[in-house]
Amino acid sequence: MKTKKVAVVMGGPSSEREVSLRTGQAILQALQSKGYQAVGLELNPAQFVDDIRQAKVDIVFNAVHGKFGEDGMLQGTLEMLGIPYTGSGVLASAIAMDKSISKRLFLSSGIPTPRSQVFNKYSDGEEVAAAILADFTIPVVVKSSAQGSSIGVTIVDKAEKLAAAVKEAFAYSDNLVVEEFIDGREVTIAVWGNKNPAALPIIEIVPHSGCYDYHSKYTSGATDYIVPAPLEELAVEKLQKVAVQAFNLLGCRGIARVDVMLDKANQPYVLEVNTIPGMTATSLVPKAAAASGISFADLCERLLLMAGE
Repeated sequence: MKTKKVAVVMGGPSSEREVSLRTGQAILQALQSKGYQAVGLELNPAQFVDDIRQAKVDIVFNAVHGKFGEDGMLQGTLEMLGIPYTGSGVLASAIAMDKSISKRLFLSSGIPTPRSQVFNKYSDGEEVAAAILADFTIPVVVKSSAQGSSIGVTIVDKAEKLAAAVKEAFAYSDNLVVEEFIDGREVTIAVWGNKNPAALPIIEIVPHSGCYDYHSKYTSGATDYIVPAPLEELAVEKLQKVAVQAFNLLGCRGIARVDVMLDKANQPYVLEVNTIPGMTATSLVPKAAAASGISFADLCERLLLMAGE
């Protein structure tokens, strides 16, 4: 693999551009420290095919969060060019990116997930707010169906804030997902592998503000991450099993992060699967890997080697 040229693709036009650049730079430095012929490439969708060809790339490490990088577009383009890449394929990426679809699959397969409802952007906003109040109790979670990094997500704690939350979610995608609010602990489980995926140690997320929003995710010191999460052995086994089931159900490969809420009885509820998890200094997957004795550079190398399989 070290004889091949690796392009770490990052950036792009989505609202997660800055996070993606930080992820990409961290991965690039890690691969270079391992002796790989790695170069950075910022994603310009209109010029991507020409850029890849001119760079004479053998393999791509995908570090693009959000639109084009996480929704199957980049993956499909690379498959047409015959260039291997890290992470999940076209279909798994598209399904995981669209929360309205992935939640339907969770429900049909018996994977526990919060009760939810999907609304279309072309519905009347006031009617959507009224329908939410009729079917859900406050607090309730309103989220864009195709965003990450908690962008377009609002925990509505007062009925009068609902209309604004609906408007914000629709600003990012054509559909929004309304979820029952689970009052409990938030955890995340990284799952990796191709043929026999396995779960890394569970991380409990404890934001100082009480809400794990964009600020809490990307501000150093704003959130405590407890790894391994202080849970009984049976709860750990159940969580890791559910995470691997979600990973396999969507057809993921490489690595993905499964976000879960635990209620007061430690019953897990899968929220979503992130197929391009963050790899910055404050990101969760590197923390889980470190708890298993895997350095950040080794983690990046293993993900690259999985793509080569």
